[in-house]
Amino acid sequence: MFDIITIGSATRDVFLQSSAIKIKPSKTSPTGLDECLPLGAKIELKDIIFDTGGGATNAGATFANLGLKTAAICRLGKDLGGLEIGQILKNHGISNKFLQLDDKLGTAYSVILLAGTGQRSILVYRGASQNISLKEIPWSQVKTNWLYVTSLAGNLALIKRLWQFAKKNKIKIAWNPGGKELDWGIARLTPFIKQTAFFTVNTEEAAKLTRQKRGDIKSAAKKLKNICKCLSLTNGSKGAYAWQRGQTLFAPALKVKRINATGAGDAFGSGFVVGLLKKNNLAHALKMGVLNANMVITKMGAKNGLLKKMPSRKELRRVKVKKINL
Repeated sequence: MFDIITIGSATRDVFLQSSAIKIKPSKTSPTGLDECLPLGAKIELKDIIFDTGGGATNAGATFANLGLKTAAICRLGKDLGGLEIGQILKNHGISNKFLQLDDKLGTAYSVILLAGTGQRSILVYRGASQNISLKEIPWSQVKTNWLYVTSLAGNLALIKRLWQFAKKNKIKIAWNPGGKELDWGIARLTPFIKQTAFFTVNTEEAAKLTRQKRGDIKSAAKKLKNICKCLSLTNGSKGAYAWQRGQTLFAPALKVKRINATGAGDAFGSGFVVGLLKKNNLAHALKMGVLNANMVITKMGAKNGLLKKMPSRKELRRVKVKKINL
């Protein structure tokens, strides 16, 4: 019996860092910013770092680090990247009994372009990770209290099966959907969100899902609060919001040196869920999420800065939580 099983992507990551990468305002960018390089130039790199990532493995690392019996359902290629990801999971104490191997596609690969501010853009080859097979999941062995669902590349059949399985077996679901799931819109996702114990997206994703203007957090939150049992909205360096049973909380991000923002969302969501599992308290869960996310951005890679053990009361007090109206 597992405490939690993650499901979603597993990637081989390479981080390319250069002062030549510039962040510039853009009216056409969905984030309002573009990451720019001079066309035709030879760009000097400050550093190049290889790591592993993907929502399922990043979240799984938090859960295993903090003492939860954890497994991951991912699909890998039969290549060196797949072998490395399997070994990394094993090193973290994450069961790899549910890993799938693809005969045709390679292991997913991400190239992360890092500006000096720690902001980044990611070039993604999804490869095998987008083809998790329903038939290859040994459902009779999927015994867990929680499922932590990350991006599933818009695989509606898999999502339906997971939610049906969870309902039948009284498994709680935490969900951090990917872009292709968000593209479906709130009407199509509502039945799944209503069954979800914890739903987390960033403010840009919330606006995309609810068809609100970028930056209109209040309108997006209002629509989501009507259908969520427990909701969090992360807002990058500005902090994070959490809502449950009519109570809305906000916690600002900690003042730390941002080295790399990759994996911050995974760190927040998984830290939040650990808080719910340990204490079933919204404020505690929000503190855990913020602390884990703010730790991971201080190190290169999506796993290196994650909490290695449950934080002390002193560490948790660093995160200031307040009630707000949103």
